[in-house]
Amino acid sequence: MPPIDAEILARLQFAFTVAFHILFPTLTIGLAGFLVFFEAKHLQTGEEIWLRLYKFWVKIFALTFGMGVVSGIVLSYQFGTNWAEWSRITGPVLGPLIGFEVLTAFFLEAGFLGVMLFGWDKVGPRLHFLATTLVAIGTAISAFWILSANSWMQTPQGATFIDGHYVVDDWLAVIFNPSFPYRFLHMTTASYLTTTVVIAGVSAFHLLANNKREIAARAFSVAMWALLVLAPLQIFLGDQHGLNTLEHQPMKIAAMEGNWETQSHAPFHIFAIPDQKAQTNHLELSIPWGSSLILKHSPSGVVPGLNEVPMEDQPPVGIVFWSFRVMVGIGFLFLALGAWGAWARWRGQLTESKWLSRFAVVMSPAGFVATLAGWFVTEVGRQPWTVYGALRTADSISPTVTGASVATTLVLFLIVYGGLFGAYLYYLMKLIRRGPDALTVKETEEKPEAIRGARPGLVVPAE
Repeated sequence: MPPIDAEILARLQFAFTVAFHILFPTLTIGLAGFLVFFEAKHLQTGEEIWLRLYKFWVKIFALTFGMGVVSGIVLSYQFGTNWAEWSRITGPVLGPLIGFEVLTAFFLEAGFLGVMLFGWDKVGPRLHFLATTLVAIGTAISAFWILSANSWMQTPQGATFIDGHYVVDDWLAVIFNPSFPYRFLHMTTASYLTTTVVIAGVSAFHLLANNKREIAARAFSVAMWALLVLAPLQIFLGDQHGLNTLEHQPMKIAAMEGNWETQSHAPFHIFAIPDQKAQTNHLELSIPWGSSLILKHSPSGVVPGLNEVPMEDQPPVGIVFWSFRVMVGIGFLFLALGAWGAWARWRGQLTESKWLSRFAVVMSPAGFVATLAGWFVTEVGRQPWTVYGALRTADSISPTVTGASVATTLVLFLIVYGGLFGAYLYYLMKLIRRGPDALTVKETEEKPEAIRGARPGLVVPAE
C-alpha cells in the first residue's frame, strides 16, 4: 500500500473543519445586527411584535453561537499539530492578531451574552439593549481580526523574513494589508446577506403555513428591504475585491476566469471544463470580451493567463473556476429575489404572493453555499502558498506528522462533526417550526356592556 500523503490529508482536514466552522459565524455576525434592530424598534415603538421577533431569533443566535465556539477551538490545535512549521514561521505576525481577537471580541461577546440571553428580568431595557449592541460589536471585531490575519497571508505586508521566521516592521501595515479592507467588507456583507435570506425564508415558511402571520409578515418585510440593499451592494463589493485580487494575486484571477493565455479582449466563460494537464478548456460557452470588461473595464484590457507561471505554481483551476461561478450565480439569484420582493411590495402583494414566499424558502440556505464557495475561491486559489508568493504549503506542514495520524483524526472529525451538525439541525428545525411566541391577546370592545366590569350578581340573564 502506498504511503498516505500527510500534506494532502492535513489540507483536507483543515478545509473540512474551517468550512464547517465558518457556517456559524456567518449567521451570528448577521443575526447580531438584526437583533440590535429588533430591540431598538421595540424600545422606540413599544410594539410587542418586535419583542417577539427578538426573543425568537435570539434562541437561534445562542444555539449557533455555541456551535461556532465549539467548532472554532479545534482550528487552533491544528496549527500546532499539523502545521507547526507554518506556526513557527508566521507566529510573530499571526499569533498576536489571533490573540487580539480573543482579548477583544471573544471577551466582549462572552461577557455580555449572558445579560443578552437571561437578563430581561434582571436589568433595565436600556442596559439590555446595550448588552445586545456590545455582543453585535464583538462579532464584528472578531471578523476584523480573523480577516486581517487571513488577508495578511494573501497579501503579506509590514513584516520581514529574518532567521527563519517573520519579524514585524509595521503593525499598521500588517493589520491593514492591501486586501484586508475589501475582504472585510465583502465577508461581513456576505454574513448579513446570508442572515437576511435566512430570516426571509423562515418568515416565508410561516406565511405559507398561515402561522402567526402578523409577526412573520413584519419579519419578511424587514428582510426584503435589507435584501434590496445588500444584494447589489455585495455585487459591487465583489467587483472591487476582484480588482484588488487582480493586482495582488493575478494567478487566482486567472484560475477564476479559466484563462490560460495572457490576452486582450478576453472572454468570460459561463461554462467550461478546465483541463489543467493540457492547459486548456473543453466545451467553452463564453461571452466575448467579458473578462476584459469585468476586470479592466475595457474590451481591449489585457487579462493575465495561467501560463505566466509554471504548472507547479498554478492553483487547482477546476475548484476555483466552478466555486467562483456558484458564488456569483447565487449572488444574482439574491438580486432577483430582492427585485421580485420590491415589485410585489409595490403591488401590495409582498406577503400574499405564494410563489415569492416559496422562492424565499428555497433560497434560505443558499447564502451558506455562496459563502463556502467564496472561501474555496479564496483559499484554494492561494495555493500552492500559505503565505502568498513567500511560503509554500509543502514547507508549512509539521515535519513529524504522519499521513496515518492525520487520516485517523480526519475520520474522527467527520464522525463527531457529523453528530454535532445533526443535533444542531434537529434543534434548529424544532425552533423554526415552533416559530415566535404568539402576540398577547387583547380584550376586544365587542363584549356586552353588562358583562364588562360587572359583578356576577349584577348580570341579568336575557329573557
